[in-house]
Amino acid sequence: MPRILGVDIPENKRIDASLPFIYGIGRVTARRILEQAEIDPSLRAKDLTPEQVNKIVTILNQTEPNGNRKYIVEGDLRREIQLNIKRLMNINSYRGIRHRRGLPVRGQRTSTNARTRKGPRRTVGVIRNKDAKAGKV
Repeated sequence: MPRILGVDIPENKRIDASLPFIYGIGRVTARRILEQAEIDPSLRAKDLTPEQVNKIVTILNQTEPNGNRKYIVEGDLRREIQLNIKRLMNINSYRGIRHRRGLPVRGQRTSTNARTRKGPRRTVGVIRNKDAKAGKV
């Protein structure tokens, strides 16, 4: 199994379909990377030579002239997203409050649906008084 940036990519898939298993790389970005590395997209991941894997890794680690990385992937991207969410929560923006409460952030309805963010339904039941049925109340 080829390992790129700490991620085992599936070996039986085409390389253009297995690169998106790396967090932060989609199909379009995968094709762009393969084009820069001059690798045939129809090649299976198990058939990659170590030189081709190194080419892909160097392209992913490239920096732009201003010092920023061209492709932010895996741990760095996850960390950046978490820091952005934490910043929104710290400044008490509307989106930050929605994140804190575990509600939908992007304007979806919440009276029905929104179960992915809110979790399973919690039924609110009424606790009956034992004496109510006997008429002692």
